[in-house]
Formats: sequence, structure tokens, C-alpha cells
Amino acid sequence: MVMNKAKDKILDAASVLFYNEGIEATGINSITKRANVAKMSLYNNFETKSDLVAAYITARHEEWLQLYECRVLKVEHPIDKILATFDAYQDHAEFNYENGFRGCGLLNAAAEFPANSPHRQAVKIHKQEVENIIRKHLIDLKLNAEKIDELALTISFLLEGSISRAGLESSSCKISSARKLAENILVRENS
Repeated sequence: MVMNKAKDKILDAASVLFYNEGIEATGINSITKRANVAKMSLYNNFETKSDLVAAYITARHEEWLQLYECRVLKVEHPIDKILATFDAYQDHAEFNYENGFRGCGLLNAAAEFPANSPHRQAVKIHKQEVENIIRKHLIDLKLNAEKIDELALTISFLLEGSISRAGLESSSCKISSARKLAENILVRENS
């Protein structure tokens, strides 16, 4: 795999700035300055700022999937695999962010774009994938289809609500609390 150092530097710089300051508030000059590259280098790697935003959303998604994969590899029971989604969000919340934790970077990004925009759609797809991960592990619990759908939605709402509150409070405590609520629901439904 060929590494493109300039592209990686640009995406890394943009990721920090987009998260800290917002996508719309972050200009190309700020990105190139932070990445220490020429503006032409940015445009050689990303034709438009929109392409850079798309890469940022994809990178945030992949980052979360990697955190989840690290967590889920350590557990065996389907309930623990569902709870690993909370653990991965907590890991994300506890990163050493420059200006502190501001909530889910994907939800923050989605809030900046109009309904039905491609970037907002990309965030929606990520959130659906997280819910599908939960659903997959609920299927392993051998619950009926209606209960699986209800629980997948409930757990994903708990997860997303907790990350929103964690962002507002700059603390991962709400994620831990939501994890306990989810665990109680899952144990009760699985008994």
C-alpha cells in the first residue's frame, strides 16, 4: 500500500480543525497552514473542500469501527458485543482532544449540512451501520424479529443520546450510564 504523506497530513490537519472549529468555519488556508503544505498540494489530493469533508467523514467512521473491533474481539457473549458499541464510543469520548470533547464528530458534521445532502447522508449510513451491528448481535440472542427491531432501535437511541450528552458535558459519564441501562434491558430481555 502506497502512503501519500501529504494527503495524510492534510486529512489529519483538516480532521482536527473540523472537529475543533467546525467544517464551515475552517478555511483551506487554515488546513494547509496546519498541515504545513502548499495549497496546490491540497488540491492535488482533494479536488474540492467537499471531497476533503467526505474523506473526513469516512475517516471518522473507520476510526470508530476500529475502536469497536478492538473492543468486540475481547468478548464472546452477544450482550457483551452490543455493550462494546458503548465502550467504543466511550473510548472516542476519552481521546485527548485539543479543545476537549465536543461530542460525536459525525453528528457535529451532519448538523452543518442541509437535510438530504451527501455529507449528511454519509453520516446517516454510519449511524445505520452501528444500529445494524447491534441488530446482528441481538439476532444471536435468538429473540423474535419484532423484539430485535425494538431493541436495536432502543439501544441505538441510548447510544446516540449518551454521546450527545457526553459532548454537551465534555465527559464520558453519560455513556457509562447509558451502557448500564442497556445492559439491564438486555439481561432482562434475554432471561
